[in-house]
Amino acid sequence: MARHPSLRFPTRRRAGVLTLAATALACSAAFAWAQQQPEMRGSALDRRIGDLLGNDNTQATSPLGGASTLDAPPYEAIGSRAILDDSASDPLDALDEQPGALDAAEQQMSGRTTTQAASPTAAAEPEEDLTTGTVRAEQIDLADEDRNTRMTRDNQRIGAIEGLARTPEEDPYAPLGMRLGTFVFTPRLEQGIGATTNGSSSPGGGSSVFSETALRLNAISDWSRHSAALQADGIYRKSLSGEEIDEFEGGISADIRLDLGDQWQATGSVAYRVRPESASSPTFIEGTVSQPLRHTFSGSAGVSRELGRLKLGVTGAVERNLYDDADLSSGGVISQADRDSVLSTVALRTGFELSPAITPFLEAEIGRRNYDEEFDRDGFARSADRYAIRGGVELDLSEKTTGEFSIGWLEERPDDDRLSSISGLALAGNLQWSPVRGTIVELNGATTVEGSTTAGDPGSLLYSGSLALRRELRANLTGTASAGLDWRDYSGSSEHDLILSGELGLTWWMNRFVGVTGRARHEVQRSSIDDRDYDATSVFLGMTLQR
Repeated sequence: MARHPSLRFPTRRRAGVLTLAATALACSAAFAWAQQQPEMRGSALDRRIGDLLGNDNTQATSPLGGASTLDAPPYEAIGSRAILDDSASDPLDALDEQPGALDAAEQQMSGRTTTQAASPTAAAEPEEDLTTGTVRAEQIDLADEDRNTRMTRDNQRIGAIEGLARTPEEDPYAPLGMRLGTFVFTPRLEQGIGATTNGSSSPGGGSSVFSETALRLNAISDWSRHSAALQADGIYRKSLSGEEIDEFEGGISADIRLDLGDQWQATGSVAYRVRPESASSPTFIEGTVSQPLRHTFSGSAGVSRELGRLKLGVTGAVERNLYDDADLSSGGVISQADRDSVLSTVALRTGFELSPAITPFLEAEIGRRNYDEEFDRDGFARSADRYAIRGGVELDLSEKTTGEFSIGWLEERPDDDRLSSISGLALAGNLQWSPVRGTIVELNGATTVEGSTTAGDPGSLLYSGSLALRRELRANLTGTASAGLDWRDYSGSSEHDLILSGELGLTWWMNRFVGVTGRARHEVQRSSIDDRDYDATSVFLGMTLQR
């Protein structure tokens, strides 16, 4: 059915519907009348088919009785959609302006395939330009932004998650440690060769080359509430040539801290240490094959509580000293049983927190030193009462400075009236300071009462202090430096001893587990007592293994 170009269906709906209905009725009547005429049936059908196929030369008989040439352009299929005139503002207006396109669009939208029905003459002579099936249309050039997204590869290669940047380790050569239960153990073994100018660190000592083996073990708990620590070490030296050296020194200690709740805390520690008697000791025995060993057992327990800014605490401690017999080079033996003793003390401490970082405190101590034998070899009763009072400061500046130091007065009064009291200034401290990352400065100090086996001599006070510096010069190079000062003040006299020492060391780590260690040390003692001065210089080179 041909549609007159003047009809405008989509412009005004009501008028358009009435006009379309009237036109359809008229066209139907005319078409029916024309079909009743024998001479018009075949030609009208052929012309209608020609209109549908878009042939320019096909003549269609107007339902109004006139023959007219249809100007509708041929239908061209591109892809799966019909391309219409884009100049019209409405799609139906575009169809109205293109006669014959409406029928083709209706059949295209309904999905029906137009069946070609032609006369015998048309079937015998088919037109070469007639398209009877779907053919591939030519590719339309599109802009880059309009191209099909399937033209690019979907599964593009991306970087692995493991390839993301990682934070570098703060200390790549620090030991990893081994986990045993709830503790992390860090063992360290050092083996090397050393040489010294004074093998016995005594007046008149000779040079020696020796082998040294040192084993150290640290363990720290990873408990969420309480804490515990374990330390153990052992050093064995054996001469290879020169002056005879055959000595062992070592010990083990454990500390624990318990959080009891309600601002209560409990602490405890036990320790054992064995070492040869120092050649600089005032009780040095001449003519011995080797220095006798000294065994020290110690333990302490304490409890403290915080009441606002006020801190109260009480600590009890016990120290046991045992001395082995001295073997003389002449074949005899000297017993040292009269030197064995037990020291028991109780200390009360009161502190006031000025800030979370600074807490001044006062401490009072009372105790008793009991010797196993009531009288020594010369008939003196050396057991004594002990008194001390100290004042100091606790410091807790996070990672910068931790520890405490104190100053006070210490006195031990022997039971024997013939012996004078051992008294003097008491200094103590244990501070760690880290001015910059990779640098640790440690200060230690203590005051110790030393007994004596000389008749009429009550003993002495030994002040010991050390300053140690540890610096990471490079990631795999660690340097150490230390200086020590010991001052021995003999009670009841003006005699004294001064001991100075210094040491430098370097450790180069080949990897996290193996390193090369070198040390150089010098020690000197000067005394107001004759024949007690000596000098000793030593060097060491060895391998260090850690885990």
